[in-house]
Amino acid sequence: MVEPDKREGVAAVKAGSDLPLRAVSGLAMAALALLAAWMGGMTFIVFWSIAAILIFWEWNKIVAASSQRALWIAAGVVYAAIAGVAPVLLRGSVDFGFVAIVFLFAVVWTTDIAGYVVGRLVGGAKLWPAVSPKKTWSGAIGGIVGAVIAGAAVVHFSGIPVGAVILLAVVLSIASQAGDLFESAIKRRFGVKDASHIIPGHGGVMDRLDGFIVAALVAAVIGLLRGGLMQPGRGLLVW
Repeated sequence: MVEPDKREGVAAVKAGSDLPLRAVSGLAMAALALLAAWMGGMTFIVFWSIAAILIFWEWNKIVAASSQRALWIAAGVVYAAIAGVAPVLLRGSVDFGFVAIVFLFAVVWTTDIAGYVVGRLVGGAKLWPAVSPKKTWSGAIGGIVGAVIAGAAVVHFSGIPVGAVILLAVVLSIASQAGDLFESAIKRRFGVKDASHIIPGHGGVMDRLDGFIVAALVAAVIGLLRGGLMQPGRGLLVW
């Protein structure tokens, strides 16, 4: 039997060997997402429709053994629909659609990256060990700080007053982290490590978009409440 500390060492070596693959895959996905956002229109709709279909497929795989499968599938329909609809609503805003999506990307991606880096460097108390044993409070706070800086930079260089967008970045960063924890709780409930193995070095589409889905939902709701159906991007960013 391999001792616990040796198992952890093996896992660390494996994680390190996967890092180049994860980096390349991550950059490729980011480039595709940004390209689709820049092109907008039907390209953007198709991009997120495909993502939603893959998320629903992965969700069904995860809950396949549940005794309440019908209820879980219904929940999966809602979850996948959010992924497919929320970004499209924001991007559809004529004047602010592209900036709104880039802002959302910046907040979610920086939350993830800064949270990981700060959590590894600082460590400390665990955020929710029963669901995600590696996440720490220091990482959560670091993710929020990073999201504020990245979000404010996107808005500033777009010529939009920063103002309340700082608070908005905090809210969306928290939403992103909640989405991450939500998917971790679902996978832990069903004893699954990765939603699938579609993305080399990363797992499934759900694994990459868990935080984005919830953040996009919150952003779309705020945008719709303030800007209406025609200008949710403006409603999100202009205060």
